[in-house]
Amino acid sequence: MADQGLSFDNPLFKQFAFYSGVVIVKTMSMSALTAFNRIRKSVFANPEDCALGKAMNKECKPTLTDPTVERIRRCHLNDLENVVTFVLVGLLYVASGPDPTTAAMYFRIFTGCRLMHTVAYLGQIPQPSRALMFGGGLVVSMLMAVDVIRKATF
Repeated sequence: MADQGLSFDNPLFKQFAFYSGVVIVKTMSMSALTAFNRIRKSVFANPEDCALGKAMNKECKPTLTDPTVERIRRCHLNDLENVVTFVLVGLLYVASGPDPTTAAMYFRIFTGCRLMHTVAYLGQIPQPSRALMFGGGLVVSMLMAVDVIRKATF
């Protein structure tokens, strides 16, 4: 059996690190996408940020209601609520010595669901597409958490 430690000598941890890295980079990119759209549309949340818009010779006043920026922000918030949980639970899950095939399937499903959730959210694809992707990722995190609790029962 492979080393169950949280190191890159453990193939399962290496795989978990890869998929975690993908969803973390995706989550971080939402901040850049928000900033890009705020600058592009000159819709800043704070009065002092309007200096950037004015420097670009654009009309600027603080606003929190731009539909594009707010959609990206809500998608980002959803990532923060789900990706952080996945990474934390996943570390415990990998340390618990799960079945490698099941674990790999969980990591892939979660990552795919988060990527497709973003496409559905930002592409404004009709429901239940986004809800199904959210639910798929949530179920994976819950299954891993239940497995950790079951193995850690004292």
